Amino acid sequence: MTKKEQDLAIFSGQEIRRVWDDDQEKWYFSVVDVIKVLTGQIDHKRAKSYWTTIKNRLKNEGSEVVTNCDQLKMMASDGKYYLTDVADTETIFRIIQSIPSPKAEPFKLWLARVGYERVEEAEDPEKAIQRAMATYLKKGYSKDWVNLRLKSIEIRKDLTDEWTERGIKSVNEFAILTDDITFAWAGIKTKDYKKIKDLKKENLRDNMTNLELVLNMLAETSTTEISKAKEPKNFIENRAVAREGGGIAGGARKALEKKTGRPVVSSSKFLARNNKKLKLK
Repeated sequence: MTKKEQDLAIFSGQEIRRVWDDDQEKWYFSVVDVIKVLTGQIDHKRAKSYWTTIKNRLKNEGSEVVTNCDQLKMMASDGKYYLTDVADTETIFRIIQSIPSPKAEPFKLWLARVGYERVEEAEDPEKAIQRAMATYLKKGYSKDWVNLRLKSIEIRKDLTDEWTERGIKSVNEFAILTDDITFAWAGIKTKDYKKIKDLKKENLRDNMTNLELVLNMLAETSTTEISKAKEPKNFIENRAVAREGGGIAGGARKALEKKTGRPVVSSSKFLARNNKKLKLK
């Protein structure tokens, strides 16, 4: 069975959605995201319209570029997954040839570089960590926060691996279990947590304070350890474990709030608070 991992890459401060296909050993990039970057469209709706125009023109010219594109479900700005036109590096190169843009050449160089990243990371996993750190630092995060965030990513991966081992398959099930943990430790659901921080498509963990990250890590680590000990057999049992794990961090949160008189969950966005003048290049 083909294993696909979704990820984001950054070009000139803009996100490009991509999916890694283990069987094909290649990245598939969102065509609309690429179009948006190259043409300077202000939103995905206009970029999608531009791509539709290009597709029709290429079809009329007898080009095989469009037939070489696939469709995969990718997460949109509303947090839901939709079928999206994707293409591998070679096909993206051919699409770029059809778009008059001063960003075409630097984008080609960037594409060639990120397309090879996964091969390098398979040979040396440390490079993946180094790249992630470089990306966060470029966005303006402090080095101490980045080190904490990278540790949280490792802990999250251990948890999702454990869930997979316990029979969790669908994106919806992963989301529900994550929501159970969040509610158990923070006292609010994930969507409400994001509302407090005024987030839309941004990653919640990327906007957590140090303390919020630490407690979230405790909740997820606890869930992983309890799951290994209890070995839940179905989704309902996994939910019970998630609530137990989250509850351990929830107890720590309540104890701390009682001592300090201040809530842990904050509307503060870590990046905005620490680097208000950030400009992505």
